[in-house]
Formats: sequence, structure tokens, C-alpha cells
Amino acid sequence: MPSDLAIKTDSPPKSRLRRGDIVELVMEKIADRGKCIAYHHGQVVFVPHTLAGEHVQAKIVKRRKKYAEAQLLAVLKPSPGRIPPRCEYFGSCGGCTLQHTSYTQQLDDKYQLVCEAMTRIADLPDLEIRKPLPASATYGYRNKMEFSFAPYRWLSRKEIDSEEIFDTSFALGLHPPGVFSKILDIHQCHLQGKRSTAVVNGIRTFAREHQWIPWNWRTHEGFLRHLVIRQSVHMPDFMVNLVTSEYDTERMAHLETYLKAKHPYVTTLVNTINSTPAQTAFGEQVETIYGSGILRECIGELMFDVAPGAFFQTNTHQAERLVNVVRDLAGVTENEHVYDLYCGTGTIALSLAGYAARVTGIELIENAILNARRNAALNGIKNTTFISGDMLRLLKPDFVTEHGNPDVVILDPPRAGMHPKVAMQVSRLNARRIVYVSCNIQSQARDLLTLSDSYDAVVAQPVDLFPQTHHLENVVLLEKKVS
Repeated sequence: MPSDLAIKTDSPPKSRLRRGDIVELVMEKIADRGKCIAYHHGQVVFVPHTLAGEHVQAKIVKRRKKYAEAQLLAVLKPSPGRIPPRCEYFGSCGGCTLQHTSYTQQLDDKYQLVCEAMTRIADLPDLEIRKPLPASATYGYRNKMEFSFAPYRWLSRKEIDSEEIFDTSFALGLHPPGVFSKILDIHQCHLQGKRSTAVVNGIRTFAREHQWIPWNWRTHEGFLRHLVIRQSVHMPDFMVNLVTSEYDTERMAHLETYLKAKHPYVTTLVNTINSTPAQTAFGEQVETIYGSGILRECIGELMFDVAPGAFFQTNTHQAERLVNVVRDLAGVTENEHVYDLYCGTGTIALSLAGYAARVTGIELIENAILNARRNAALNGIKNTTFISGDMLRLLKPDFVTEHGNPDVVILDPPRAGMHPKVAMQVSRLNARRIVYVSCNIQSQARDLLTLSDSYDAVVAQPVDLFPQTHHLENVVLLEKKVS
């Protein structure tokens, strides 16, 4: 059991913490979602925006059966790893959680989180875990940003305390932490480039001048829903995707004129129509207003056409390193057959195709498979097969009979990980090697435990694709157990 690390408390010793209590704590270690953990008379307390070893004053804001959550009030003794956050919205915006942390400390903390997940959840205390591969750019690295419109603007605590009068009738920005019904008006995000920032601010002004009304999620009325910016790193492509509740030809013509005049580097404008109540940037219809309607990007020597709604890693440079890690750990040879499960638009599958006899990619989303096939054709790759379908229903013996047994399996599931039955189906494929890529080490560790009856985990290589946030990618090599 952890020792009692509290310095001082306004509550009686060993009393149950209550909402509103103000306590002084010594933060012990980094925990899930970038929060740090402390123990107050044996009670677990999570405090965001703190670092291990810091003495802090905090206010209890939530009380659960097994833990409490607190708001940081003051740092009484800072960690050497603490730095001033760059962004004025830090603490109010839900995007970045680690801007108060030096990048060296961020990497150390992420390494610790991987080690803990692999030991505590996956039961792999002897797994070789390499240090995370750092990003060359810790700001301005995102090739995609998604902003939301709202007919009311949520004010940060700093804005409220300023006593300044704000116009709260319109917002274009990001959500506060864990509050998806409110929008913080964002005029600068340091994770995106300057051109992206200029487009966001320009479209905000343009929409207000033309009296375009944001969507109201309560009344299901309004026009503007989301603004998605995608930009290529290696190519000149720049996509603006305006998500609206309906298609309005005249309005799109006005926006086209504006963008071509004020932001000529925008190479394509698309309009996604989402007429449903769902608060999502996906829709039932996509109209190309001008340009190609796609974004072209390179990963290594390969080119990829990225459709407006397609998944593509948001950090291009680190995605290249991630693909290299997967290729190196997979060790694919020219006689081997690779299954790429959850293949998306085929980034990893196509990157391995030149080293393998053939690659079979499987993905639930049909549009992603169509995108993958186009990307194979774009690069002249002919030894890949891409199939759309539910993994649970598709990955059966008759599928293997039709397509052949895999020698290597690549796993890159969504954040929730694999369905337990899919994990068992993967085990029964009897591939010699599995390379498991995940952006959620908790679900990855759970799946590794399921696979451990048939496979030995050999090495883990984290790759930091998301500086200033608690997210990272982790790649684990597994080898078939010798019976």
C-alpha cells in the first residue's frame, strides 16, 4: 500500500474527502489522461496539471467510491520538469494536457505509463520496453485540426475573472475538458500551423459578417457545424472541409470566392452535409466546391490520397517513423503473407507490400477500403488485397481458406482495442509474428494478456506522435510460442 503523502489537510485525519475540501498533497506519479495521483490518508486523489514530486494545494471537485478528483489551486513546490505553458487557453481547452511539462519530462512520463500498463494489466514485467521515439517538432505538428461551431461562447475562468464584456453569441473552437456541449472560442492553437490558424480566424469573421448561424445541438437548428483543416507536409495540398446541416450552393460560392482571394494556398474546399442530430464531422453527403476534393501526402516514398473523412495519422513526420518501426519489428520477407487488420486507408499495408509476397488488409469502414485500393493503384502496388467487413464476422476459417494463412499479422485497432472474440480469432490464425500498434496502452495491454496463451511479447517501442498531450503510439512485437 502507498504511504500517506499528504502534508496538511483541512479535513480531520483519516476522514473521507468531501467535495469542496481544500487539501495539500504531494503528487506521487503520472496516471491516466495526464493527471497525477496522490494519496490523502490512503484515499486516491487525481489532480490535473501537476507533476510527480510536486507539493500542491488542491480543491476536491468530485468524489467517487474509490477515488477523488481535485482542481489545482496552487503549486507550493514545483517540479524541475515544470515549465510555463505556451498557450493562453491551457487549462480551459481540452486539447493539450501536458504543456506545463518539459518535453524531456513528457517522454519520461509516457515511458512510465507504458511500463505500468505492460506490468499491471498485461502481466509482462520482463518485457523489453524501449524509450519513446521523440518528435522532432513539439508544436505545429498536426496535419489535421477539427473545430466546432456553437451559437454561444463558453468563457474560460481567466476571461470571467477579467470582468471584460465578451460577445458570447458565436463560437468557433474546441471543447473544454470533458464538456462536449460547450465551445471555447479559439483564436490560436499552437499544435497547428500558421496558415491553419489564419483560415480558422478568417472563416469565423466571414461567417459572422454573412450572418451564418451555428448549429444549436439542443434545438437542432442552424447551419454551421464543424470546420476541419487538413494540410500536407510534403505536398502543397491544403483542404478546408466545412461541415453544415444542409447544402447551400450560394453560400458555398461566396465561401469559395473568399478563400481564393484571402487564402490562395487552400487547394480544395469540400462541404460535408450532416443533417442528423449527431455531433460529428462526418455526414451523409460530401460536395467538392473546388479543387480535387482530396489531400495528397507522402509517407516515405509512397503517396497517399486522403479523403475528407478518412483516417490519417495527424503527425506526418512521426507517422513515417511509426511505419519504419512496424516494418523493422515485423521483419517481413519476400515469401511471407501479411494480414493487416484494421488497415484503414492502407498506410501500413502499402508500406509493407514492397517487402512481402502479398498483403491482405481488412477494415470495417468501406470508404477507407476504397481509399486504400486507390492508394495501391496510385503507387502501382499490385500485391495487396483490401476487404471491407466486420472483423468478428469476417475472420473465420473460410476466410483463411480463401485468402491464405498469414505469416505476419499487423494489428492497429481503434482506441477501444479488439473485441475479446477477435483476439481469440487472431490467436487461431497461427501467424509466426504479430505486431500490435495502439494509441491506447490500456486496451492494448488488455489484449496482450488475451494473446499471451499463444504468443510471447518480445519488445515494445513507444513512438510519440502527440507532444503536449498524454497520448502516444505503442508498438509491440509478439512471437508464436514454441510448443
